[in-house]
Amino acid sequence: MFLVDLAVAIIIDWIIGDPYGFPHPVIYMGKVIRFLENKGRKIIKNEKNLKIYGLFIVFILCATSFFIPYVILYLAKPYKILYHLLSIFMLWTTIAARCLHKEGKKIYEDLIKEDIQASRLHLSYIVGRNTENLSEKEIIRADIETVAENTSDGVIAPLLFAAIGGAPLAMMYKAVNTMDSMLGYMNDKYRYIGYFPAKIDDIFNYVPARITGALICLSAPLVKGNILNAFKIMIRDRKNHKSPNCAYPEAAVAGALNIQLGGTNTYFGEIIEKPTIGDSVVELKNIHIINTIKLMYFSEVLFYALYFGVLKLIQ
Repeated sequence: MFLVDLAVAIIIDWIIGDPYGFPHPVIYMGKVIRFLENKGRKIIKNEKNLKIYGLFIVFILCATSFFIPYVILYLAKPYKILYHLLSIFMLWTTIAARCLHKEGKKIYEDLIKEDIQASRLHLSYIVGRNTENLSEKEIIRADIETVAENTSDGVIAPLLFAAIGGAPLAMMYKAVNTMDSMLGYMNDKYRYIGYFPAKIDDIFNYVPARITGALICLSAPLVKGNILNAFKIMIRDRKNHKSPNCAYPEAAVAGALNIQLGGTNTYFGEIIEKPTIGDSVVELKNIHIINTIKLMYFSEVLFYALYFGVLKLIQ
Protein backbone atom coordinates (compact mmCIF):
# COMPACT_ATOMS: atom_id res chain seq x y z
CA MET A 1 0.00 0.00 0.00
CA PHE A 2 2.94 2.38 0.54
CA LEU A 3 3.62 2.35 -3.21
CA VAL A 4 0.06 3.59 -3.72
CA ASP A 5 0.44 6.25 -1.01
CA LEU A 6 3.62 7.53 -2.63
CA ALA A 7 2.12 7.53 -6.13
CA VAL A 8 -0.95 9.46 -4.93
CA ALA A 9 1.27 11.97 -3.11
CA ILE A 10 3.30 12.53 -6.28
CA ILE A 11 0.16 13.04 -8.37
CA ILE A 12 -1.33 15.47 -5.84
CA ASP A 13 1.90 17.45 -5.96
CA TRP A 14 1.75 17.52 -9.78
CA ILE A 15 -1.83 18.81 -9.69
CA ILE A 16 -1.83 21.37 -6.88
CA GLY A 17 1.73 21.69 -5.61
CA ASP A 18 1.99 23.90 -2.53
CA PRO A 19 -1.05 26.23 -2.59
CA TYR A 20 -0.36 29.79 -1.46
CA GLY A 21 -1.51 30.31 2.12
CA PHE A 22 -1.43 26.58 2.83
CA PRO A 23 -0.10 25.87 6.38
CA HIS A 24 2.84 23.83 5.09
CA PRO A 25 4.91 21.91 7.68
CA VAL A 26 8.07 23.59 6.34
CA ILE A 27 6.67 26.96 7.47
CA TYR A 28 6.51 25.68 11.04
CA MET A 29 9.93 24.08 10.76
CA GLY A 30 11.21 27.48 9.67
CA LYS A 31 9.55 29.21 12.60
CA VAL A 32 11.15 26.78 15.06
CA ILE A 33 14.57 27.21 13.42
CA ARG A 34 14.34 31.01 13.54
CA PHE A 35 13.12 30.93 17.15
CA LEU A 36 16.02 28.69 18.21
CA GLU A 37 18.51 30.78 16.26
CA ASN A 38 17.37 34.06 17.82
CA LYS A 39 17.33 32.57 21.33
CA GLY A 40 20.80 31.16 20.86
CA ARG A 41 22.26 34.41 19.54
CA LYS A 42 20.91 36.31 22.55
CA ILE A 43 22.45 33.93 25.06
CA ILE A 44 25.65 32.73 23.34
CA LYS A 45 28.38 35.12 22.24
CA ASN A 46 31.31 32.68 22.00
CA GLU A 47 31.88 31.39 18.46
CA LYS A 48 32.77 27.84 19.54
CA ASN A 49 29.65 27.57 21.68
CA LEU A 50 27.53 29.00 18.87
CA LYS A 51 28.87 26.24 16.61
CA ILE A 52 27.88 23.60 19.18
CA TYR A 53 24.47 25.27 19.53
CA GLY A 54 24.01 24.75 15.77
CA LEU A 55 24.34 21.01 16.42
CA PHE A 56 21.69 21.32 19.15
CA ILE A 57 19.32 22.91 16.61
CA VAL A 58 19.96 19.98 14.26
CA PHE A 59 19.17 17.47 17.00
CA ILE A 60 15.93 19.22 18.06
CA LEU A 61 14.64 19.60 14.49
CA CYS A 62 15.55 16.06 13.43
CA ALA A 63 13.96 14.52 16.53
CA THR A 64 10.72 16.49 16.39
CA SER A 65 10.27 16.26 12.61
CA PHE A 66 10.65 12.47 12.74
CA PHE A 67 8.83 11.54 15.94
CA ILE A 68 5.78 13.79 15.56
CA PRO A 69 4.78 12.20 12.19
CA TYR A 70 5.79 8.77 13.51
CA VAL A 71 3.53 9.06 16.58
CA ILE A 72 0.63 10.46 14.52
CA LEU A 73 0.85 7.57 12.05
CA TYR A 74 1.31 5.03 14.85
CA LEU A 75 -1.86 6.23 16.58
CA ALA A 76 -3.76 6.20 13.27
CA LYS A 77 -2.63 2.70 12.27
CA PRO A 78 -5.77 0.89 13.52
CA TYR A 79 -7.86 3.15 11.24
CA LYS A 80 -6.64 2.17 7.78
CA ILE A 81 -8.28 4.90 5.72
CA LEU A 82 -7.18 7.64 8.13
CA TYR A 83 -3.66 6.16 8.28
CA HIS A 84 -3.24 6.21 4.51
CA LEU A 85 -4.76 9.69 4.17
CA LEU A 86 -2.30 11.02 6.76
CA SER A 87 0.59 9.19 5.11
CA ILE A 88 -0.32 10.63 1.69
CA PHE A 89 -0.68 14.12 3.17
CA MET A 90 2.73 13.99 4.86
CA LEU A 91 4.45 12.57 1.78
CA TRP A 92 2.83 15.19 -0.44
CA THR A 93 4.19 18.03 1.71
CA THR A 94 7.75 16.77 1.32
CA ILE A 95 7.72 16.83 -2.51
CA ALA A 96 8.24 20.12 -4.33
CA ALA A 97 8.18 19.33 -8.07
CA ARG A 98 5.12 21.43 -8.89
CA CYS A 99 6.40 24.31 -6.78
CA LEU A 100 9.76 24.25 -8.57
CA HIS A 101 7.92 24.12 -11.89
CA LYS A 102 5.78 27.15 -11.04
CA GLU A 103 8.57 29.29 -9.60
CA GLY A 104 11.01 28.41 -12.36
CA LYS A 105 8.47 29.04 -15.11
CA LYS A 106 7.53 32.45 -13.68
CA ILE A 107 11.03 33.65 -14.52
CA TYR A 108 10.80 32.11 -17.98
CA GLU A 109 7.54 33.96 -18.60
CA ASP A 110 9.01 37.25 -17.33
CA LEU A 111 11.90 36.90 -19.77
CA ILE A 112 9.54 36.06 -22.65
CA LYS A 113 7.77 39.35 -21.86
CA GLU A 114 11.21 41.06 -21.71
CA ASP A 115 10.44 42.19 -18.15
CA ILE A 116 13.91 41.78 -16.66
CA GLN A 117 13.01 43.58 -13.41
CA ALA A 118 10.20 41.12 -12.71
CA SER A 119 12.47 38.20 -13.55
CA ARG A 120 15.09 39.48 -11.09
CA LEU A 121 12.46 39.89 -8.41
CA HIS A 122 10.95 36.42 -8.91
CA LEU A 123 14.44 34.90 -9.01
CA SER A 124 15.30 36.55 -5.69
CA TYR A 125 12.52 34.48 -4.06
CA ILE A 126 14.20 31.17 -4.91
CA VAL A 127 17.95 31.84 -4.78
CA GLY A 128 20.37 33.07 -2.13
CA ARG A 129 22.49 35.16 -4.50
CA ASN A 130 21.99 38.87 -5.19
CA THR A 131 19.80 39.33 -8.28
CA GLU A 132 19.53 43.13 -8.66
CA ASN A 133 22.09 43.49 -11.44
CA LEU A 134 21.94 40.12 -13.16
CA SER A 135 21.84 40.03 -16.96
CA GLU A 136 19.30 37.94 -18.85
CA LYS A 137 21.74 35.04 -19.32
CA GLU A 138 22.77 35.17 -15.65
CA ILE A 139 19.09 34.98 -14.69
CA ILE A 140 18.54 31.98 -16.96
CA ARG A 141 21.64 30.29 -15.51
CA ALA A 142 20.54 30.91 -11.92
CA ASP A 143 17.05 29.59 -12.63
CA ILE A 144 18.39 26.42 -14.27
CA GLU A 145 20.87 25.83 -11.44
CA THR A 146 18.14 26.23 -8.84
CA VAL A 147 15.74 23.82 -10.55
CA ALA A 148 18.59 21.34 -11.11
CA GLU A 149 19.85 21.47 -7.52
CA ASN A 150 16.34 21.26 -6.11
CA THR A 151 15.48 18.30 -8.31
CA SER A 152 17.67 16.52 -5.79
CA ASP A 153 16.77 18.47 -2.62
CA GLY A 154 13.08 18.95 -3.31
CA VAL A 155 12.09 15.87 -5.31
CA ILE A 156 14.41 12.85 -5.43
CA ALA A 157 15.84 13.10 -1.90
CA PRO A 158 12.41 13.22 -0.18
CA LEU A 159 11.27 10.30 -2.33
CA LEU A 160 14.39 8.31 -1.47
CA PHE A 161 14.02 8.88 2.28
CA ALA A 162 10.31 8.10 2.02
CA ALA A 163 11.20 4.85 0.25
CA ILE A 164 13.57 3.96 3.11
CA GLY A 165 11.59 5.10 6.16
CA GLY A 166 8.17 6.32 5.06
CA ALA A 167 6.71 9.75 5.74
CA PRO A 168 8.54 10.29 9.10
CA LEU A 169 11.99 9.94 7.52
CA ALA A 170 10.97 12.10 4.56
CA MET A 171 9.79 14.77 7.00
CA MET A 172 13.08 14.58 8.90
CA TYR A 173 14.96 15.06 5.64
CA LYS A 174 12.79 18.10 4.92
CA ALA A 175 13.77 19.57 8.30
CA VAL A 176 17.47 19.01 7.56
CA ASN A 177 17.11 20.68 4.17
CA THR A 178 15.19 23.62 5.67
CA MET A 179 17.89 24.12 8.32
CA ASP A 180 20.53 24.24 5.61
CA SER A 181 18.56 26.73 3.52
CA MET A 182 18.14 29.03 6.53
CA LEU A 183 21.43 28.60 8.39
CA GLY A 184 23.88 26.82 6.14
CA TYR A 185 25.70 29.82 4.65
CA MET A 186 29.47 30.04 5.12
CA ASN A 187 29.47 33.83 5.53
CA ASP A 188 30.28 35.87 8.64
CA LYS A 189 26.73 35.71 10.02
CA TYR A 190 26.18 31.96 9.73
CA ARG A 191 29.69 30.50 9.67
CA TYR A 192 29.40 29.09 13.21
CA ILE A 193 25.73 28.50 13.96
CA GLY A 194 25.27 27.15 10.43
CA TYR A 195 28.30 24.84 10.41
CA PHE A 196 26.57 21.66 11.56
CA PRO A 197 23.28 22.28 9.70
CA ALA A 198 25.32 22.60 6.48
CA LYS A 199 27.45 19.52 7.18
CA ILE A 200 24.47 17.35 8.16
CA ASP A 201 22.66 18.45 4.99
CA ASP A 202 25.73 17.44 2.94
CA ILE A 203 25.63 13.98 4.54
CA PHE A 204 21.88 13.55 3.96
CA ASN A 205 22.20 14.64 0.32
CA TYR A 206 25.32 12.62 -0.54
CA VAL A 207 23.45 9.65 -2.04
CA PRO A 208 20.35 11.51 -3.36
CA ALA A 209 22.47 14.01 -5.32
CA ARG A 210 24.33 11.23 -7.12
CA ILE A 211 21.14 9.30 -7.83
CA THR A 212 19.54 12.50 -9.13
CA GLY A 213 22.49 13.17 -11.42
CA ALA A 214 22.23 9.68 -12.88
CA LEU A 215 18.46 9.98 -13.35
CA ILE A 216 18.87 13.33 -15.14
CA CYS A 217 21.51 11.81 -17.43
CA LEU A 218 19.16 8.94 -18.27
CA SER A 219 16.43 11.50 -19.01
CA ALA A 220 18.60 13.43 -21.50
CA PRO A 221 16.91 12.07 -24.68
CA LEU A 222 13.66 13.69 -23.52
CA VAL A 223 15.26 17.08 -24.32
CA LYS A 224 17.20 15.82 -27.37
CA GLY A 225 20.31 15.32 -25.27
CA ASN A 226 22.77 12.45 -25.22
CA ILE A 227 22.90 10.10 -22.23
CA LEU A 228 26.63 9.35 -22.58
CA ASN A 229 27.56 13.01 -22.94
CA ALA A 230 25.46 13.89 -19.88
CA PHE A 231 27.26 11.22 -17.84
CA LYS A 232 30.63 12.36 -19.19
CA ILE A 233 30.03 15.99 -18.13
CA MET A 234 28.60 14.96 -14.76
CA ILE A 235 31.62 12.80 -13.94
CA ARG A 236 34.10 15.37 -15.25
CA ASP A 237 32.59 18.38 -13.43
CA ARG A 238 31.17 16.69 -10.34
CA LYS A 239 33.65 18.52 -8.10
CA ASN A 240 33.25 21.96 -9.67
CA HIS A 241 31.17 23.30 -6.79
CA LYS A 242 31.83 24.23 -3.17
CA SER A 243 29.07 21.82 -2.18
CA PRO A 244 30.05 18.14 -2.42
CA ASN A 245 26.60 17.40 -3.86
CA CYS A 246 25.19 20.26 -5.95
CA ALA A 247 27.46 19.74 -8.94
CA TYR A 248 25.99 16.30 -9.70
CA PRO A 249 22.48 17.41 -10.77
CA GLU A 250 23.78 20.70 -12.19
CA ALA A 251 26.46 19.01 -14.27
CA ALA A 252 23.97 16.38 -15.44
CA VAL A 253 21.62 19.13 -16.64
CA ALA A 254 24.51 21.00 -18.28
CA GLY A 255 25.56 17.83 -20.10
CA ALA A 256 22.02 16.94 -21.13
CA LEU A 257 21.40 20.43 -22.54
CA ASN A 258 24.97 21.12 -23.83
CA ILE A 259 25.15 24.35 -21.82
CA GLN A 260 27.52 25.90 -19.30
CA LEU A 261 26.51 26.67 -15.73
CA GLY A 262 28.42 27.86 -12.65
CA GLY A 263 30.74 30.84 -12.42
CA THR A 264 30.91 33.85 -10.10
CA ASN A 265 27.91 34.85 -7.95
CA THR A 266 27.25 37.39 -5.19
CA TYR A 267 25.71 36.21 -1.90
CA PHE A 268 24.72 38.76 0.76
CA GLY A 269 27.14 41.27 -0.75
CA GLU A 270 30.06 38.83 -0.87
CA ILE A 271 31.51 37.81 -4.25
CA ILE A 272 31.88 34.03 -4.42
CA GLU A 273 34.11 32.59 -7.15
CA LYS A 274 32.89 29.29 -8.56
CA PRO A 275 34.25 27.14 -11.40
CA THR A 276 32.11 26.57 -14.46
CA ILE A 277 30.12 23.38 -15.06
CA GLY A 278 29.53 21.95 -18.52
CA ASP A 279 30.57 23.16 -21.97
CA SER A 280 29.07 26.15 -23.75
CA VAL A 281 28.18 24.18 -26.87
CA VAL A 282 24.78 25.89 -26.99
CA GLU A 283 24.14 29.47 -25.90
CA LEU A 284 21.88 29.82 -22.84
CA LYS A 285 18.28 30.52 -23.86
CA ASN A 286 14.90 30.76 -22.17
CA ILE A 287 13.86 27.34 -23.46
CA HIS A 288 16.58 25.71 -21.35
CA ILE A 289 14.53 26.59 -18.26
CA ILE A 290 11.58 24.61 -19.62
CA ASN A 291 13.85 21.73 -20.60
CA THR A 292 15.33 21.61 -17.09
CA ILE A 293 11.81 21.37 -15.67
CA LYS A 294 11.11 18.47 -18.07
CA LEU A 295 14.27 16.72 -16.85
CA MET A 296 13.09 17.18 -13.26
CA TYR A 297 9.71 15.56 -13.92
CA PHE A 298 11.10 12.67 -15.93
CA SER A 299 13.73 12.00 -13.25
CA GLU A 300 10.92 11.81 -10.69
CA VAL A 301 8.92 9.36 -12.82
CA LEU A 302 12.04 7.31 -13.48
CA PHE A 303 12.85 7.13 -9.76
CA TYR A 304 9.36 5.89 -8.94
CA ALA A 305 9.46 3.33 -11.77
CA LEU A 306 12.82 1.98 -10.57
CA TYR A 307 11.65 1.90 -6.95
CA PHE A 308 8.47 0.07 -8.01
CA GLY A 309 10.51 -2.40 -10.04
CA VAL A 310 13.00 -3.11 -7.23
CA LEU A 311 10.22 -3.69 -4.70
CA LYS A 312 8.42 -6.08 -7.02
CA LEU A 313 11.63 -8.01 -7.62
CA ILE A 314 12.41 -8.51 -3.94
CA GLN A 315 8.83 -9.27 -2.83
